[in-house]
Amino acid sequence: MVNKVILIGRLGADPEVRYTPDGTMVVNFRMATDEVRKDKNGERVQKTEWHRIVTFGKLAEICGNYLTKGKLVFIEGRLQTSTWDDKDGNKRSMTEIVAANMKMLDGGRGQGRGQDASAEQTMPAYGPSETLPDDDVPF
Repeated sequence: MVNKVILIGRLGADPEVRYTPDGTMVVNFRMATDEVRKDKNGERVQKTEWHRIVTFGKLAEICGNYLTKGKLVFIEGRLQTSTWDDKDGNKRSMTEIVAANMKMLDGGRGQGRGQDASAEQTMPAYGPSETLPDDDVPF
């Protein structure tokens, strides 16, 4: 069986940093991806999808230090769904992507160099990347 997610999108807000009781860093952030298509009248229609991303350990440290609202990033990870009962006894659930790899695709808009990070890496690597046209940015 396979549980793999690959996304390219922009952060909707600065990452939130917290720590587990044992001191492990955890970073959460929201990321927007969008799909552009033409409707039956030939009009361009854009649909934005929001994703919750969570990172742990060294990858969390890199994300917490380098990611900011609006950054274009590549995320690779797995889906994880949590369920719980709220204070009123209602069943709640949340699906998020647990990131294993992250690549910053722009240092700022229009820059063509990227920085890689993964849960296994300790040093970021550099390589070419691609950027999305400004008219495809959801915000």
